Amino acid sequence: MSQVMFDLDVLRTFSTGIALGSFARAADKLGRSTSAVSAQLKKLESQAGTALFRKAGRGLELTDAGETLLAYAHRMLELNDEASAAMRGVDLQGSVRLGLQEDFGETLLPAVLGRFARAHPKVRIEACVARSGELRERLELGQLDLALAWDAGDQPLSPYAERVARLPLLWIGPRTPERVEAPWWTQREQQHGAGARQPESKEPLPLIMLDAPCPLREIVITALDKAGVPWRRAFGSASLAALWAAASAGLGLTVRTPFGLPSHVRAIDRSTLALPALPQISLVLYRAQALPEAPASRLAGLLLEAVRQHVQPAGLPMRENPPLETRTKVIRHGNAKLPAPVG
Repeated sequence: MSQVMFDLDVLRTFSTGIALGSFARAADKLGRSTSAVSAQLKKLESQAGTALFRKAGRGLELTDAGETLLAYAHRMLELNDEASAAMRGVDLQGSVRLGLQEDFGETLLPAVLGRFARAHPKVRIEACVARSGELRERLELGQLDLALAWDAGDQPLSPYAERVARLPLLWIGPRTPERVEAPWWTQREQQHGAGARQPESKEPLPLIMLDAPCPLREIVITALDKAGVPWRRAFGSASLAALWAAASAGLGLTVRTPFGLPSHVRAIDRSTLALPALPQISLVLYRAQALPEAPASRLAGLLLEAVRQHVQPAGLPMRENPPLETRTKVIRHGNAKLPAPVG
């Protein structure tokens, strides 16, 4: 039996079409005609030996096999692009000073820095993990070349900053509800049953928050005060890891985006506890200058790619530059509409 050799060019078309939410847009981006893209997709299904799409209403969606192939396509293209970058940048030298918030330390830092170091072994990387205010301060002082941080809209963006995604703020609690022993939660469950909405309860909400200054504190406190929900400070720390530990132990609730949530906590359905809705915040890539040196520019590209891979599978808005685009819920293939896969 002959071994199937998937065509990377075809896999790139497949992956790009899903990422952009439109195979017509993928054709434009890749410089191909829509008929050529259709032929590539037919070739891919033939190589796979199974259907990659199925009908869903008036459109199509990815089958389980299509989802599986998409995951492999991402890995194969990533390795191919890494090899290509290594060959082009074999003589790339210099240094990059990168700042990240703690949310990205486990999700982005190992993969991105590992890929960069393998492709550009002569470039020295200096990375630091700090809070958003400190990262912006270091950029202004010329101590960083790049920084990836949250922006709550409380400060004007620097001239060379780029908003790359918008993510919702969520109420976060322990993975196992039985571990929650905060009186605010248990009193409601004992009096009215678990999951009941009881805005009349006056037991203060135990809050787990980062120490000031923290823009999220102001957002959360303002939302609770407007909704008339009493609260108290149950746990504070300068460490995000400490907040996750306190939330996992059931000391109260905290607030964060879905990016990088550890497995021992989960998002809480706010309607079950009469909690107010929270706004979205921006994920911003800060650059120290408009045209960074080649090492910083290459690392910025890898960061944006890694963010895209984390954000888009969850169906969250992602912005590209250029052009600035958000992911749509429908994939267009010629005249057909293909609902984008979720998950």
